[in-house]
Amino acid sequence: MKHFSLRKLFLGCGALALFILAWKLVTDAKLVSPIFFPGPERTYAALVKGLSGGAMLSQTLETVQRMLLGWLLASFVGVFLGVLIGVSRRARAFIAPMLELLRPLPASAMIPIAIAFLGFSDNMVLVVIAFGALWPMLLATIHGFAAMEPRLYEVSALLGLSRAQVIWKLALPSAMPMILASLRLGLTISLILAVVGEMLASRQGLGQSILAASRSFRSPDLFAGIVILGAIGLVGSRLLSFAERRLLRWQAVSR
Repeated sequence: MKHFSLRKLFLGCGALALFILAWKLVTDAKLVSPIFFPGPERTYAALVKGLSGGAMLSQTLETVQRMLLGWLLASFVGVFLGVLIGVSRRARAFIAPMLELLRPLPASAMIPIAIAFLGFSDNMVLVVIAFGALWPMLLATIHGFAAMEPRLYEVSALLGLSRAQVIWKLALPSAMPMILASLRLGLTISLILAVVGEMLASRQGLGQSILAASRSFRSPDLFAGIVILGAIGLVGSRLLSFAERRLLRWQAVSR
């Protein structure tokens, strides 16, 4: 297992090195104007300058804070409502049409409505993030609870378990793999919407920084911001994957 993990790490680093090499070859050949497509050296210099002495570090923290707040809000509401709906067949049948009506709506379509009620504010960005990231957790929780083996409900009735005990001891562990997978997807959506919200609402963060850099043709700063966003997404996904493996160790033992 350890050998397999080291192999994956080596392959990942090799792929990254090849990508940077191809990036450098394209920029050295000037296939694209350096004004719009800087080389890795210029991007790295802008990244170091922005994180060490510039405003990029504070902008990164602002974006991460918005992403996490929106994701936590969406996670709490999505899982809580998903549990309430998922444990009741009648509730699923009653609410399913409304969920199918709202689910296809892109979060960007909610931005004008959020602006109308909250203006160009941090709360508006937070609401948009939470709305967009809510659906993976909500639907995964509902489906996870609905997919639980029906005979387990019969066994719980014979054992005299309360509804809370059924949820905590049977339904939630059964739905946990789907819920944890949806949390990773929701975190990615939260990062995307945090950046979009900062661009539209002119809030302090990487989104505003990237937009300002593109408008003033500061391509190294623009690409440095993109690199940071990629790193945030990667770190977040790895942390949640680690948490998922820890929380689902019982599956490996049961196999």
